[in-house]
Amino acid sequence: MNDSTTQGGTKSWWQRLTGGLKRTSGSIGDTISDLVMRGPLSPERIVEIEEALIRADLGVDVATRMATVMGEGRYKNLAEVKDVLAAEVEKVLAPVARPLLPAGAKPFVILVVGVNGSGKTTTIGKLASKFRAEGKAVMIAAGDTFRAAAIDQLKIWGQRTGVPVIAREPGADAASLAFDALDEARRQGTDVLLIDTAGRLQNRSELMGELEKIVRVMKKLDAAAPHAVLLVLDATVGQNALSQVDAFLKTAGVTGLAMTKLDGTARGGILVAIAAKYRLPVHFIGVGEGVDDLAPFSAKDFARAIAGMD
Repeated sequence: MNDSTTQGGTKSWWQRLTGGLKRTSGSIGDTISDLVMRGPLSPERIVEIEEALIRADLGVDVATRMATVMGEGRYKNLAEVKDVLAAEVEKVLAPVARPLLPAGAKPFVILVVGVNGSGKTTTIGKLASKFRAEGKAVMIAAGDTFRAAAIDQLKIWGQRTGVPVIAREPGADAASLAFDALDEARRQGTDVLLIDTAGRLQNRSELMGELEKIVRVMKKLDAAAPHAVLLVLDATVGQNALSQVDAFLKTAGVTGLAMTKLDGTARGGILVAIAAKYRLPVHFIGVGEGVDDLAPFSAKDFARAIAGMD
């Protein structure tokens, strides 16, 4: 757990994470603690615990298993209850907590996908800033050519982070843009190329066709591209995030996840349900709008935060 505070009164990542997940930890921890601390757990009370976990979007299978484990214990105080809850959440999350380390290809191409409004464009900007801070040469391709706002937003991030942005007029061919961006990134010796994409799930066949075309034309320059396909999910949509994972797995061949907006929801448990069902690597989580509010995913930290531990 990283609980150190930074200079100048800035909140540490642990403080931002626990603060961001307060609504989620409150919805889970308060209910469960009340049930557990009343005394020996009856079968009826174990069912209530299971229902509380399901309401927090942890998923039926995970909720059932956790409720069963908690029902087997005898607890002296609230801290013991939270310890057990955190341990069970961590068991689910530990296998998927894997960093995204751009290496082995130059440029390392990250195709970023997700529905409009998921925080995709902002996440690209934050990742550009993060990789730049690590000393990497970064380029952004504004491949969501259907939304002028997305293009403008990435240009602003480019100016802010000193990262070149390859963009075209709204309505331009996204695959052609991706090809040109990869060609330019190769010529400039760029380390990481982040490519934004359109997020229209209403017409999945059209989206799939566009994504397939983007990948196909990039492979003319680099047979291994894209080296990662990062799906950005909005935690506030709860159970709908599961259907988004399913859709983008089929259309884009997702290799890993970033979950945003965990600070705005009591449904942060959905990340646990997704991890249990799909076992996709979780690379990053976001708990706010600031550049520092996106960080590599730690199963232990997340589990402790969701259990409401200090």
